[in-house]
Amino acid sequence: MRGRSFGMMIEAGLSLGTNLGDRLGNLRAAATHIAALPHTTLIARSGIYETAPVGVRPEYRHLAYLNAVLIIATGLTPDALSGHIHAIETLMGRVRTTDRFAPRVIDIDILYAGDQILDDDALTLPHPRWSQRRFVMQPLADVRPDLILPGAGESVATLLARHTGSDAATPYPESW
Repeated sequence: MRGRSFGMMIEAGLSLGTNLGDRLGNLRAAATHIAALPHTTLIARSGIYETAPVGVRPEYRHLAYLNAVLIIATGLTPDALSGHIHAIETLMGRVRTTDRFAPRVIDIDILYAGDQILDDDALTLPHPRWSQRRFVMQPLADVRPDLILPGAGESVATLLARHTGSDAATPYPESW
């Protein structure tokens, strides 16, 4: 696993989702692992939202997700951060299959890393679908409502207010 550092800290936003097992415990464990990464400090965590799975096969529709966002400061490059995140997902029991929408113990996506724009086979930043998903925008708006990501042109809060999808994000009653 690569542990390269920029030599300076940047802010990064991470989206977390889980719909298998102890969902709240999974979010807590992921946050603990992320906070322990080298050259990384946990800055903020959003509220937790419960959401229906999107685009899944009928047999998975009953497995609701818990979603949240973490904001970190990190000296890791986006590539190194991605490697660490994949290792955390594997450690927590995530099994990658060809079914992109299969249930998972944990799913962690890098939403943004500073103002960087990347588009290669391994990583795209900002995340290409962040502004299409209430389960990402709602928790991101909790912690960074005024953030304008590269290419977005408008703040997270403004884009969330304009979101017309039917995908509800219900506040979860427990905290993490």
